[in-house]
This record gives sequence, structure tokens and C-alpha cells, in this order.
Amino acid sequence: QVQLQESGPGLVKPSQTLSLTCTVSGASITTNYYSWNWIRQPPGKGLEWMGDIYYSGSTYYSPSLKSRTSISRDTAKNHVTLQLSSVTPEDTAVYYCATGPGSPYDYWGQGIQVTVSS
Repeated sequence: QVQLQESGPGLVKPSQTLSLTCTVSGASITTNYYSWNWIRQPPGKGLEWMGDIYYSGSTYYSPSLKSRTSISRDTAKNHVTLQLSSVTPEDTAVYYCATGPGSPYDYWGQGIQVTVSS
């Protein structure tokens, strides 16, 4: 059973960089054909795909967030990291990691609430 667990600060100040980690168990992040995705849901809005990192290490980002987003991985620790720079209150959301060989994703983390506020 694949399990994903998001972790990181629940409160970030405006203009700072948000950093979240998705720790994976039950599968390797190098599993063939799997992508490891970051998705967020602002309050009262729908899900927004932010970007992903493939089993090969290739990364893809949402065009609207590409300039501020970086996704990386640590294969030794089997986790994936999201960094979002220059955050504003509009980046307040529940952030999820999710994975699978395609979409819709087979596995989701429980999500982590991140609030951007001074």
C-alpha cells in the first residue's frame, strides 16, 4: 500500500519561500512511469495542479506557477520536496501530494494546511 505524508510549516510569512515535503512509503519514487505531483486547493476553490517530478527525475510545472515553483527529490530518503517562492496570502491552501502512473492519481496524501500571513 502506497502512503504519502505531507509535512512542513503551517504558517508562512508573505514574501518567504514555502517548503513542503512528501514522504513516501510502500513504493519507491523511482518506480517506473509514476509521477509525483503537488496539488493545492485554496479555500472555497477547486484543485490546482502545481507540478510534478517523474520517476526519471524530469519535472513539469503549471505555467501560472512555473516562475515560483521548484520540485525536487531525495531518492535516498524517498521523498519529494516542493518549494514555492515569494508567497502571498493567495497561496493559502491545502497542499497535497499525489501519485500514480497517470491521472486520476491512485494515491493521495491527507493534505497539509498552509496559511500565508504576517
